[in-house]
Amino acid sequence: MHSGQRVAVLGIVVSAALAITKIIVGMAGHSTAVVADGCESAGDCFSSGLVLFGLTLAAKPADKEHPYGHGRIETLTGLLIGLALTAAGVLISAASFMHLGQPRAPIETFVIAPLLVSAAAKAGLAAYKFHSGRKLRSSALIADAWHDTTDIVSGLVALAAVGLALSDPVRFADADRYGGILVGIIVVFAGVQVVRETAMQLIDTMPGPERMDEIRAAAATVEGVRGIEKCFARKTGLRYHVDLHLEVDPDMTVRRSHDIAHQVQLRVKERLEWVADVLVHVEPGA
Repeated sequence: MHSGQRVAVLGIVVSAALAITKIIVGMAGHSTAVVADGCESAGDCFSSGLVLFGLTLAAKPADKEHPYGHGRIETLTGLLIGLALTAAGVLISAASFMHLGQPRAPIETFVIAPLLVSAAAKAGLAAYKFHSGRKLRSSALIADAWHDTTDIVSGLVALAAVGLALSDPVRFADADRYGGILVGIIVVFAGVQVVRETAMQLIDTMPGPERMDEIRAAAATVEGVRGIEKCFARKTGLRYHVDLHLEVDPDMTVRRSHDIAHQVQLRVKERLEWVADVLVHVEPGA
């Protein structure tokens, strides 16, 4: 099991424990916001399961039908997490809205405890996932980290709503339910952001100019390279595939130009560990 999978397993265990605790305590303490936050944590558990599934399949080596590997499965997993987040947010808000104005039992003060524990646990888990996701360049792990971040925000919203309801049960009778609605809206916004980011990768959006400059700079260090006419890159899972149009001496032999192209391929992959492969096109330079 590699590091990304271990992070996903940790996320499943922590989120499952928090979800069960918050849902049980929220129901016992008559808090819609805490139950809604527990449902959001259950969604975290589901998304971490998707991440584990996606990372496992993405690690499969390239084959005849998938010469670029299976990395896009990991990106697709991130997209599914975003869609699941959006759907969960809508359901949470709708359920809370439907209970507005209805009679209810008074909220118990003990519902605050799981919200505080959840905020602390999720803060640590989100930081760990962001660090691991950026290190591994995993869209799914980063999407899952954003999911945990929304859980922190939603937990704080639920905490504020519960606090208002406890401070003045008559005046703020529906504060807890409005908190549930806000929790759902926060989750929806996070889901839309994750969908947008992963969709950009699925349509082969280029990396930032800094990374493109790194590719050009690495290629230019090979002796015999006169220039780089074009440079494209697309992400396939955790790493990028690069297309490079290389300019060399127009009077050079085919064998020599091929050797230079091969050296460029090796140099870029050697210096930039986030590059999976480089396809070099040799063209006559000025």
